[in-house]
Parts: sequence; structure tokens; C-alpha cells
Amino acid sequence: MKNLSRLFIATLLLFSFSNANAQDENNPWAIGVGINAVDLYPVGEDAPQGGYFDEYFNFGDHYNILPSLSSISVSRYLSDGFIFTAAGTINEIDKFGDATAADLSYYAVDGTVKYSFGNLLKASWIEPYLGVGGGYTWVDEIGAGTLNGTAGFNFWFSENIGLTVQSSYKHAFEDYLSTHFQHTVGLAMKFGGKDTDGDGIYDKDDACPEVPGLAAFNGCPDSDGDGIEDAKDDCPNEAGLAEFNGCPDSDGDGVPDNKDVCPTVAGLKTLAGCPDADGDGVADKDDECPNQAGPAANKGCPWPDTDGDGVLDKDDKCPNEVGTVANNGCPEIVPTILVMKQLNEYARTILFDTGKATFKKESTQTLESMHAIFHEYPRANFVIEGYTDSVGSDKSNQLLSERRANAVRDWLIANGIDQDRLTAKGFGEENPIDTNKTAFGRTNNRRVEVKLTN
Repeated sequence: MKNLSRLFIATLLLFSFSNANAQDENNPWAIGVGINAVDLYPVGEDAPQGGYFDEYFNFGDHYNILPSLSSISVSRYLSDGFIFTAAGTINEIDKFGDATAADLSYYAVDGTVKYSFGNLLKASWIEPYLGVGGGYTWVDEIGAGTLNGTAGFNFWFSENIGLTVQSSYKHAFEDYLSTHFQHTVGLAMKFGGKDTDGDGIYDKDDACPEVPGLAAFNGCPDSDGDGIEDAKDDCPNEAGLAEFNGCPDSDGDGVPDNKDVCPTVAGLKTLAGCPDADGDGVADKDDECPNQAGPAANKGCPWPDTDGDGVLDKDDKCPNEVGTVANNGCPEIVPTILVMKQLNEYARTILFDTGKATFKKESTQTLESMHAIFHEYPRANFVIEGYTDSVGSDKSNQLLSERRANAVRDWLIANGIDQDRLTAKGFGEENPIDTNKTAFGRTNNRRVEVKLTN
């Protein structure tokens, strides 16, 4: 009873020690209760003790355990993972290594600075730690100071309740008190978190610690109750939709009211929520002809086309005479002699692979130049004529000239020229324009020509 009284007094001191420290920033204080075991065997001494860590887990032969609550501690979190713990323990010593003892009373008060590895592991349920500290231990009436090294784990069942498993090596400063191990198992209970705004979220985790808020938003408020926290709500005092960052859409047109120029009338996103009855891209509020499509440049009204040729008067160089778009609204005309001459100069320079109807790479630009002329006169019709030199049989030359003429026609059609405007013919070695007795002459005779048919 005398020793129990001493432990009770020590416990009261621990609870009143306001600067003794403990667990994490949310719950800086912790109380631990449990049982402890004292082992005097694996301490590196001669018999009846043993070498360092010999039979460290031989609790049946070497552990001294009091079958009742025998350990109590108070802890406080310091900072950066450091924790201070003050603990008091009692026990009975009936095993001194391999020898027996006469039920000696044991009690100790210890202080330990621990470093928690919980944040480094980023695990909420397990928290290993290491510690160093000192204390004072009595065995019966003999007492001495100790230097303690500690290792342990906290296994957290919840935010506030956990299981502590700890082992401490206690080196005695006096020869009359044996160095020993003390193992502790118990429950730990964290508390003392600060919640300035009283919203149930600790200040450490509260993004808005001075304004009551919701757990879903890390303690920040949602004033209009639309499920979007005020900091991310473009309309924090008016309930709205998440897709519009908390703003309403009164007319349901997909444009939030804060960006809707016509918030009470359904409209188009492209017109800032305003309607466009004639679909001309000009909002009705700005359209002088709201029921008749027209360009914005003419305030939503259509441009006139007096001659009905599809070219608006503003662009028609012959507004009172039906023409074509290609000729700026004026009647179509056929290519001039000079244009046809230019067209044939291009055609004669088309290069084909030897004996084939495929183009050489350098002919692409020539074909594009011809295409531009065909495109400029969309109502003119043409015949494309192919010619060869005299080398080879008449039959093969005839077929080759036809294939080359058709190759030019096919390229033009593939690039947008109306096929009904183009005819292809082959004339083989007929109608030479130079002698076939020289290489230069034969080169000139291998040619394509274009003629106007209307």
C-alpha cells in the first residue's frame, strides 16, 4: 500500500504537469493505461543474467508481470513529430534472470522524448516511434536514476483510441540497481484538439478555422446550401448548379444567370444566353429583321441580290445582269487565246515516268497551275489530248497516249474540276510537232495539249 500511495502521488503530478507533452497536432494530449513487464535477463551481465537480447521474448521464464493495471502515462505533442511522455509504473519482481526473487516491489517514474514516424509512413493506423529519456526506479527501498532508450508502435483503431506496444532499455546509474528491460502494452487515448469555430473540425484540418463550416469542405462554409463551398462558388449567396460553379440558370438555356445577357428568356450559349429566332447569328435584341436571316454586318437583315445570280449586290460587279460567282456576278466568258496558250505551255511540260502514265514529282506544280485556269472558267469545256514519239509500236503508243491524257483528266477531277467539262483523247505518235529523229525532238513530241470545246 505504501508503494501504491507513492504511485498515486506520482500520477497526480503527471496529470498536473501542464508542459508534459504528446500525440499529434489535432489531439495534442494522450493518456495511456496498461500493463508492464520487467525483464532483468537480456542485459549483457553474468549469470543469473544473460547476454544482450538473449531470450528477449522468453516471457515465461524471465518476465515479471503484475496481473493488474500497472502502467499509466500522459503525453503531449511538441512539433515536427516529437512527443514528450511522462509515465508511472508498478510491478513485483519475483524473477531475477534465471534466479528467483522474494516478490520485491518495483515502481518507476520516467520521462521520454519520442520521435514518431507516422507522418513519414503516411499511414493513419500504425505509428512506429523511437525515444530517449530518463527516470527514477525503486526496487523496494532502493532507488536510482536510469537512462532509457525506447522503441514502440501505436496501432490506432480510430482517431482517438489505439493500442500501444513499447519496449524500453533502462540503464541504471548505480550499481545497486540492475539495468533491465521494461515492456508495456496498453490503450492510448488522444484528446485536446483545438476547434476555434466549433464546427467539429480541428483547426489543423480546418481550411476555414474561424468560420463554421462543413466536414465535406474541410471546415469551410456553404452559405446557400447548394453543395459548393463558398470559396469555389461564383454565386455564394444564391443556390445554383455545380456545372456553373454554384450559379443558377433561371431560363434553363445552359448559360448561368451571371453570364446570361437575357437571363429570363432561353437563348444560345454563343449569344450569351439570348435567343436568335431566324438563326442568323444575330441576337433578336440586336436584329433589325429578327424573323429574316441576315448578316451581322447588315444588322441581321439579308443583303439584296437584284439579278438573282447568287452574288449579292454588294459584291456583284454586274448587279443588274445575271452572272457567275466565279466572275464576280458578271456573265461567264471563255478563256482568251492568251490564256489557252498559257494553259498549253503548262500542259507540254508535264513529265511522266518513262513508258508509264504516272507523273514525276516535279509535275505537281504544273498540274496545280493548270487547275487554277480550269477553276477560273467553270463553264468552259476542254479536251485533253495525249501524244507520244515514234519509238515503239503504234498500238502501244496509242494506248500510252490515251492513258496519259486520262491521267491528267483524272488528276483534275480528283482536285475538284467537274468531270463533265473534261474529255480525254489519245493520238499516239500522230501530229508530231518536232522530228522524231533526235532525242530533243522526241521529247517535244511526247506531250499533252488542251483544247477548248465551247
